Amino acid sequence: MSGVRKSLSLSLSLSLRRAARAPYLKVSGSIVRGDYPCHLSINAQDNNLHKTKKILSYTGAAAIVSLAAICAWFYVARNRNALWEIVSEQCVPKAQRGAANNPCAKVDLNGEYVIFKDRIGVGQYLLIPTKRIKGIETPELVEGGEHNYWRDAWNERAYVDHALRLQLVSENIGLAVNSASGRSQDQLHIHIDCMRPDVVAALRVNRDAISGRWTEFPSLLSRHQYRTLLISVGTLRDIDPFRLLYSYLRGKGEAMADQSLLLTGTTLADGKPGFILLNTHVGPGGDASAEELLDHSCSLSKSHNPE
Repeated sequence: MSGVRKSLSLSLSLSLRRAARAPYLKVSGSIVRGDYPCHLSINAQDNNLHKTKKILSYTGAAAIVSLAAICAWFYVARNRNALWEIVSEQCVPKAQRGAANNPCAKVDLNGEYVIFKDRIGVGQYLLIPTKRIKGIETPELVEGGEHNYWRDAWNERAYVDHALRLQLVSENIGLAVNSASGRSQDQLHIHIDCMRPDVVAALRVNRDAISGRWTEFPSLLSRHQYRTLLISVGTLRDIDPFRLLYSYLRGKGEAMADQSLLLTGTTLADGKPGFILLNTHVGPGGDASAEELLDHSCSLSKSHNPE
């Protein structure tokens, strides 16, 4: 609600008894709109300073980590502008000042985007523009001259590799953007993560059904219908998935806000690299979240051989 300052206070109390003594440790936190993830304070009461330090070391650390995780979850889950606030109020200003401890893994001021480690997943990262762009429905994304964030996200996929400590082949990496109703944040963000093994297998088996024209995929993926498009070039320098989809939808009467996209790599018939673009839309039983085709546990990495 506009003009209303919302806050959440959490507290966690831990008591440890040693012999006749009862040291007391209290860790508390609060979330106030605009602050991320939360404020933490520690209050330890014990006449024995050495014992208090040990309590803080062994018990307080676990409590702080747990509380911080709860605060971060609540903040992002309840605030649809959380990502934008992190980028605009923390990542960019800190990068401009050259400050340390930036919450973003990378801030490209010239490229107008940041790379941010998602709280969910082993290797999931997000590419987020440094300018205000609400989501897939934003007109500027399909108008001439707008930045190609898909190209940047694909070029930054090595962050997933680094997190997993291996190099994934292109068909095992996916980029996803959810629809307006299928997302939790109102700032454009592209998910960068591992593909689900069953989706990779389905794309391989039905490879002949994927062409340079938008076609219905012959089988359901995660219980939803998808359309596919083969991109027969190995670079996204002149290819923007947003524009490809928009051009296709103009004569169909479907709104961009109801669409979700996923891009993954493939090998073309001539052995050269290419891409497969998948699209689903809002309908009965589905809110159009192509992120569902990603595997945030990255099970593919457990059996993957580096290139």
